Amino acid sequence: MPFVEAMQIARAAGVDLVEVAPNSDPPVCRLLDYGKLKYEQAKKEKEARKHQKNVILREVRIRPKIGEHDVDLKAKTVQKLLNEGDKVKVAVLFRGREVTHPQLGRDLLERVFEAVKETANVEQAPIMEGRRMSIILAPGTGKQPKPRKETKEEE
Repeated sequence: MPFVEAMQIARAAGVDLVEVAPNSDPPVCRLLDYGKLKYEQAKKEKEARKHQKNVILREVRIRPKIGEHDVDLKAKTVQKLLNEGDKVKVAVLFRGREVTHPQLGRDLLERVFEAVKETANVEQAPIMEGRRMSIILAPGTGKQPKPRKETKEEE
């Protein structure tokens, strides 16, 4: 049907002529209320965003001269964050001449990963960024992440 005739029908019905498939031959149009269509699309998008999981990148910082027990404690913290479903960036911060021994930082990062390897995947291998060496760990296939608590319960 010609465009002019379709516009007359749309005006008579009090609705809009909306082009649905512009790339087809001939282009396909529909008679509908455009404002209502936009409102329903926005509503669907809002509902879809509601059900998405926001993955947060958390950071745990350590130093090269950290003690044995402290490394275990940091690994436990990383494990907890991974179980909550967040990605974790473990960073070794070098100060002064410590930067001349990057293998110490790499060893620390490998040690932390070994402690959590059952529930973590390496998303980014150890990389040196200025005076910090970091690795990014993502929740792995070992255990399903627990849903995050939105509010703290007071006891």
